[in-house]
Amino acid sequence: MSTIQTTAYVEQWRLPRQVAAPEGPVDVKMMYVMHHAFRRDLVMFAEAAAVTPADDRETWGALSRRWQVFSEILHHHHSGEDAGLWPWLLEVVDAGERATLEAMEAEHAEIDPILQACAAGFARLSTHADEDTRAALAVRLCAAKESLGRHLRHEETQAIAIVQSVMTQEEWEGLEAEHFRRGVPLRQVLKLVPWCAHDVPGPLRRQAFAKSGKANELLWRLTRPAFERRERVAFRHVR
Repeated sequence: MSTIQTTAYVEQWRLPRQVAAPEGPVDVKMMYVMHHAFRRDLVMFAEAAAVTPADDRETWGALSRRWQVFSEILHHHHSGEDAGLWPWLLEVVDAGERATLEAMEAEHAEIDPILQACAAGFARLSTHADEDTRAALAVRLCAAKESLGRHLRHEETQAIAIVQSVMTQEEWEGLEAEHFRRGVPLRQVLKLVPWCAHDVPGPLRRQAFAKSGKANELLWRLTRPAFERRERVAFRHVR
């Protein structure tokens, strides 16, 4: 394994529910923001499925549309890792680290069928008052929360530690640009910005916008009111 020789370590973030933040020269703050949003969503979806009446089709329709936002963003994130991050790292790591990275890919494959089953449940409940589907969906969402939670824990404790040991900031930025930001349509950006920023502690949110640029902060201010209205509808029965 090649090791980056540097003392210029970046201050890392610890967001709610985050497990670890390995030290190193690479600024992975936005990765942690994404992880925060994935965890936040699955907690909220699991709670909503447990308490939303099966015959409340308006709310189930809102939840189904909200699930589509979550699943599209997660799919794009995992696709970027599978196509860009893991292959890049596999070229430079040792055998032990290779096993960790191959496990990352395998965990993505484990998560996908659970998410597809959840999508089908939301779609069914948006058109049918089906208590059995609601109960099954509640179980599947708990499974999704546990499965993705294990994956994010594994990524934060081991995979990101590998990133910090073998990558430079410039290499990370190039990979982000190629595999995570390139080709994202504006309609997706308009969903992504308020979704990412939602519930991030204020000081960290301000730092994130300082890093990502004024354009994203402006988009957040413009899209936040409508996003939060939709959140209130989708999660109206939670808490």
